[in-house]
Amino acid sequence: MPKAVWNDLIVAESDDTVVVEGNHYFPRTALREDLIRDSATHTFCPWKGTASYYTLEHAGRTSPDAVWYYPDPKPEAELVRDRVAFWKDVRVVA
Repeated sequence: MPKAVWNDLIVAESDDTVVVEGNHYFPRTALREDLIRDSATHTFCPWKGTASYYTLEHAGRTSPDAVWYYPDPKPEAELVRDRVAFWKDVRVVA
């Protein structure tokens, strides 16, 4: 079962991931609420739309914008709606 791991903590875990452009998109419900806070960062992908981010925080450590998601993806990227993906210092172990 794929897991997203940060600082030896499992941030998300699910056997229902969607792989897009090499990134595992986990169901939003699989993401640990106690480790995230909203970020003001937004980026734009021409085919997926505007991405929003979460920062990971735990025990005095942070990983800014390590989690991204598309709150309103373009029609061709609908498969990532209500899903999150990871980068920076988060490892996805499949």
